[in-house]
Amino acid sequence: MFKDAQYHELIRKTVVAFGTLFNDLYVYRKNSTGKTIQKMKVPLAYGPKQKFLTRIDQDSSRSADNVRTTALTLPRIGFEMTTLQYDPARKLNRIQKFKKVKGADSKSLQNSYMPVPYNVGFSLFVMAKNSEDALQIVEQILPTFQPDYTITLNVMPTLEVVRDVPIVLGDVNYEDSYDGEFTERRVIMYTLSFTAKMYLYGPVTSQKIIKRVQVDQYTDTNTAVAKREQRYVVQPSPTTADADDNFGFNEERSFFQDADTYDPVSGTDKDS
Repeated sequence: MFKDAQYHELIRKTVVAFGTLFNDLYVYRKNSTGKTIQKMKVPLAYGPKQKFLTRIDQDSSRSADNVRTTALTLPRIGFEMTTLQYDPARKLNRIQKFKKVKGADSKSLQNSYMPVPYNVGFSLFVMAKNSEDALQIVEQILPTFQPDYTITLNVMPTLEVVRDVPIVLGDVNYEDSYDGEFTERRVIMYTLSFTAKMYLYGPVTSQKIIKRVQVDQYTDTNTAVAKREQRYVVQPSPTTADADDNFGFNEERSFFQDADTYDPVSGTDKDS
């Protein structure tokens, strides 16, 4: 069943493309006159939310051997893939194919069946130590998604398939982990849920191109002694056309009374 399975890195490409959307966010610090005194790029990393919260809680703590641990700097953005779900509403005709001539070999054709639609769920965490920084980041993100933003991915370079992938914004949740203890570090967190509507492709196969089709027709139902009476031939026009050229077809019909038979090995007609 899986002997021809191939890894196209489609989920990985989607994860990387999603993270890249948030890789250029900044927080601006201003003085009392409104002048910008600091511009800081917000760090971005992939990982579960609990991992970041654990690192933040380690701030100012010391290990058993009296070594101070390094805490995460805030503000910061983290994200992770949370779900992978089949989407029947976007299902395509499974018997249709993508086709492309195989490199410089114009006599071979690469093809793959229509892809399978999947929704990839993401969670994005905006973490900051004060409300001003958190709101700056959130207000840079939310207007971009109305409620979706479409990215373009080169999903199948071998077949030159480029596909648009909508990223849909869902819920936005707010959380303040400050419990009132003076020694605890306050973390304000916004969690944004997204869904990427992508497709997964199966294996790419290669096959030779058919440039001539010939059908011999008979009136005798006894195939052991039946003789050809009519021949139907179809060829591309021009016959030198490659699979990815713009070409038509020439159809030819011939009628016979010589009772010869066609030899597929030699490609010639022979006397019976």
